[in-house]
Amino acid sequence: MYSRHHRKARVLFALSDVLLTALAFESAYLTRSLLPLSHDFYLSGAVRVLLFGAAAGASVLFCLWVQVYDRLDGANRWVVLRETGKQSAFVMIGLVLVDYFLKLDLSRFFLLCFVGIQFLLLLLFRWNAGHMVGWIRREFGGEQYVLVFGQGERARGLKQEIEANALEGTRVLAIVNDPEEVRARLREHVVDEVLFAVEPERIGELEELFLLCDEEGVRTRLSLEFFPHVNSEVYLDRLGTMPLLTFSATPTDEIKLMAKRAVDFAAALAGLILASPLLGAAALLIKSTSPGPVIFRQVRCGLNGRRFEVLKFRSMVANAEQLREQYAHLNVKKLNFKIPNDPRLTPVGRWLRKFSIDELPQLWNVLKGDMSLVGPRPATPEEVACYAGWQRRRLRMRPGLTCIWAIEGRDRLDVDTVMKLDMQYIDNWSLSLDSRILLRTIPLVLTGRGAH
Repeated sequence: MYSRHHRKARVLFALSDVLLTALAFESAYLTRSLLPLSHDFYLSGAVRVLLFGAAAGASVLFCLWVQVYDRLDGANRWVVLRETGKQSAFVMIGLVLVDYFLKLDLSRFFLLCFVGIQFLLLLLFRWNAGHMVGWIRREFGGEQYVLVFGQGERARGLKQEIEANALEGTRVLAIVNDPEEVRARLREHVVDEVLFAVEPERIGELEELFLLCDEEGVRTRLSLEFFPHVNSEVYLDRLGTMPLLTFSATPTDEIKLMAKRAVDFAAALAGLILASPLLGAAALLIKSTSPGPVIFRQVRCGLNGRRFEVLKFRSMVANAEQLREQYAHLNVKKLNFKIPNDPRLTPVGRWLRKFSIDELPQLWNVLKGDMSLVGPRPATPEEVACYAGWQRRRLRMRPGLTCIWAIEGRDRLDVDTVMKLDMQYIDNWSLSLDSRILLRTIPLVLTGRGAH
């Protein structure tokens, strides 16, 4: 399915969630009201609107946040069952919290009945959504006829992709490789789209064919698999009136990135306020147990290589940098400098590092925008200078307090594994991935597991 069809599918699933939640809510309310149980059940209009709004909002927001809608389209029945179950459980938790804080004293039977009906309705709809969309497309939109222009394995592969992934009702008319044949097909047959799967050197000589399709209003698509940007998202942008074909190997959704930044700012501000007693206690311990500054400052590389000063509580002796050469033979990392049970650590510093308390001042870096809550850990300029070409892509995301490798093994992992996990994070980034990493980081920090 084309990406634009995925976006439409997400809208369809969200709207269906709201409608089916409304149907489930009214069905459960009617069922509970008619049952001759020991207690009468009645909800005022305002409370019913509040509960339905909370249920529908929780249902849709959960699916958007953890990208349930992206996994439902074309998924097998087990995946649909699992994701729908998670969604209904989240709605149940949300309603229980609303009931608790507002002291509504809701009927437990009503809540269970509502969530159960919602789960069944969503499940039945999603299991049959593909057939329904296909039926609607055939009955109200008609079939779509596609012509593939090209030859050889490239054209045959594109035809197979269309037949395997396009919406039901899409038909491949033929594979052609002669512009005159395309002209004839456009005159004699219904052609909705022409897909070009040609070598890059042929694009220039097909200019007239592109113009012909444009004049007749026939949609054209050009396969770009000959470009070597295997990690990139490709999209068309415009600078004024000039069209630009854009390749991006990092996330580009500005709305989601703005949401990530908003969460970073709010969480960092709240974290600094809530952790202020701990910050003060740590500062007093450092100052009273070893000479030197409380805060350690070091230049690191941020987004796209921008340099900034990262802040940490000082966990080593004041002249730790001068002692680095003396202990260089104990280093166990290829790029960064890491010594297990580092002799330069102070007694307080060793405790601060174990529970990552030394990293708390970096909430200020997050607040300023130098860092994010989740992202590749910031590297020093010296480390970046030693990066291989493919490793430099980790600089294309704002560095973070925690990341995938921090929850997969922390200091036990080698550099190559760390780099690959950072690339995995960049390639699969989403707000839900950030939330899962943060939730898994908390118990690791509290227990001090994996830190040296």
